[in-house]
Amino acid sequence: MIPKQPIEMRQEMRQQQWEEQADFKEYMSAVNPPMPPIDVIDYPAELHQQGETRVIGFDHSQSLDVNYPATTPNLMASFLRILPNTSLKTDAVATSQVYFVIRGKGKTQMSEGTIEWKAGDLFTLPAVADALHTASEDSALYWVHDAPLLKYLGVQPTEKRFSPVLYTHERLTQELNKVREEAAGRNRTGVLLSNPHCPHTLTLTHTLWSLYNALPAGVTQKPHRHNSVALDYCVSAGPDTYTLIAKDIDENGELVNPIKANWTAGSVFVTPPGWWHSHHNDSNEDAIVLPIQDAGIIMNMQVLDFQFIQ
Repeated sequence: MIPKQPIEMRQEMRQQQWEEQADFKEYMSAVNPPMPPIDVIDYPAELHQQGETRVIGFDHSQSLDVNYPATTPNLMASFLRILPNTSLKTDAVATSQVYFVIRGKGKTQMSEGTIEWKAGDLFTLPAVADALHTASEDSALYWVHDAPLLKYLGVQPTEKRFSPVLYTHERLTQELNKVREEAAGRNRTGVLLSNPHCPHTLTLTHTLWSLYNALPAGVTQKPHRHNSVALDYCVSAGPDTYTLIAKDIDENGELVNPIKANWTAGSVFVTPPGWWHSHHNDSNEDAIVLPIQDAGIIMNMQVLDFQFIQ
């Protein structure tokens, strides 16, 4: 018998290994597997109000059972704190990034150019190698990107899907006021932030979705749900303003055993996918919330399934 050559032996070993990796599950026991939970979590404003220049990441990789930083399966969120006349570099391998300026003034330099920003501005960046943020006064930014999605897929961006977009505080206020006037008497008054490069989904980027949403004084917005995770940033709010979040509703459309997430300016809370939630403003001050979701990609899949209780 002619002895097998090393290359043949290696091929047989690989073949055996590949066959051994074939796994099978009975359909009804595995069709809806238990996934790592996405909890209602609060990130208080105190996180970005003191300390050195740094990135303050909301990393829940351990509870999500992944080996890379992630706040939700598809998104990573952080606060950036930048002291006056200092700089901070961010370098996420992502297709989409959004920054909301909580306070301060400064500029962001990247391969596409330089964006000058101030409190209340929001801007998006495409796949850029890195960005250098320099503050001329005490500053904080809220930063969300889709690097966890790329890590899950095992890919890197090969092209920029859009150009940077700057939504100034003045324009955000103007457009929100216009919608509030046009929608007077409606229960919901908000303006979706859109990108001209996303003509089908009408979203902030091809993966991210955002809404600049007013919750007027004394108003309750009835429960609704969607299949995207929401990272809800509170732009402004008076006392007794909050969201109630629950997995289920009863036959009357009321939340069952809800969790309460208070609105405090400069803070963030997570609304899990598919959970019902209602917004309540029991104060005499109007409030504004800025949810950022992975709904761009989910809307492209046509499974967002936004539902309202009338």
